[in-house]
Amino acid sequence: MSLSIIGGRSELGRLLARHRSAGKVLINVAGQDANTLLHDGHAWKGFARAALAGVRRALRADASLLVHASFAFVLGRPRADPLRSIAETILECERLVLAGATPACVVRLGYLYGPESRDLRAYRKAFRIGRPYWAGARDARQYHLHQYDAVSALVAAAKARNAGRILYATDGKPVPFVQFMDDFARRVGNPLPLHVPRIAAPVIRLIVREEHMQQAALAMPSRAPAPRVPGWTPAFADYRKGLDQVVDAWSG
Repeated sequence: MSLSIIGGRSELGRLLARHRSAGKVLINVAGQDANTLLHDGHAWKGFARAALAGVRRALRADASLLVHASFAFVLGRPRADPLRSIAETILECERLVLAGATPACVVRLGYLYGPESRDLRAYRKAFRIGRPYWAGARDARQYHLHQYDAVSALVAAAKARNAGRILYATDGKPVPFVQFMDDFARRVGNPLPLHVPRIAAPVIRLIVREEHMQQAALAMPSRAPAPRVPGWTPAFADYRKGLDQVVDAWSG
């Protein structure tokens, strides 16, 4: 039996559609296109409405188990708006899912990247023409997750024994956004990627939304979030191998 998916037109949704399920499993990935540091904050526009609508649709669906894809960055506990309000919406979605009539679990995913990412392709183009980017704080480490690992984690979580639980799927090794992106830039032919200077923050806000600037400065706990999805291990625990896979996939 194929999986039922809410958010099926998203990048994760299209990847999930290739998988099958042993029962009436519903996976909700509505809003997950925003779960990345690669979109300069613009994907958060309309997030609350879309995320809550996805949850309401999931709670009305006929399913034996609901797997709700959420966001690991809430562990960073953002203290200022607009990111604080986004985190509150994320937590409210989790509460609604776990309180619903359908047995459900929550899987908090690391920041997504992968070969299906339109935003990462846009960065490739920008790096090749030498465009600078907002790199964030060097001491703010975040957890990332390859899209393929996100899909395998959501599928692995779809077991009745996980109902009622909040689980995590990240690569387990936090790195600053600047390190992640500089390594990507070098893989696509830019050995010296340029960073927008901090002093330019008032001007760059015309292009980069405040949400992204807050995310790039939001440090996550140094210890890998737990509990991890039972029986799941990321294929790309080292983000550098994950980036290698992305570039290889594009080259192929």
